[in-house]
Amino acid sequence: MPRSVASIDTTSSADSYDSDEELRLAQQEWEESLEQLQQLVSMVLLPYLGKWLGRRWSHWAFARYLRLGLGKSFFFGERALGSSY
Repeated sequence: MPRSVASIDTTSSADSYDSDEELRLAQQEWEESLEQLQQLVSMVLLPYLGKWLGRRWSHWAFARYLRLGLGKSFFFGERALGSSY
């Protein structure tokens, strides 16, 4: 009878080891996936977002330059110079 108890303990510890190993591997894969997503965002999405925002800002700034010229009103606004509050 002691042999069967020992074999049960061995089996349960082996199952426990497999379960711990699976959890460790799952955690490692999760961390690798997060790292890949971070690289995707930093190398692909952020440059395109910056390019898009830069172009939007440059179109806005050029339209403002055409409307106001490059003076104090361009930097401080149209109402800031005309108002005497």
